[in-house]
Amino acid sequence: DKICTLTGHSSYVFTLAYSPDGCVLASGSGDKTVIIWDAKNRSYDKIRTLTGHSNSVLALAYSPDGCVLASGSGDKTVIIWDA
Repeated sequence: DKICTLTGHSSYVFTLAYSPDGCVLASGSGDKTVIIWDAKNRSYDKIRTLTGHSNSVLALAYSPDGCVLASGSGDKTVIIWDA
């Protein structure tokens, strides 16, 4: 069964990544942003929006310990964020 629909990006969503503990979901979009969602208890409230890329966010990956999130973009950069 469907749990919820997340809205907040203004363009296509290209990539998703759950943190290793499953408590956070990150989404990357053609709007050049990463949105961090609270996945605890399936609430999926928006925690914050990360900006810094100048093109679509195409890839996301959490470190195994969940301390950092890497985002890869069509702007040919990877940004490492505090998770």
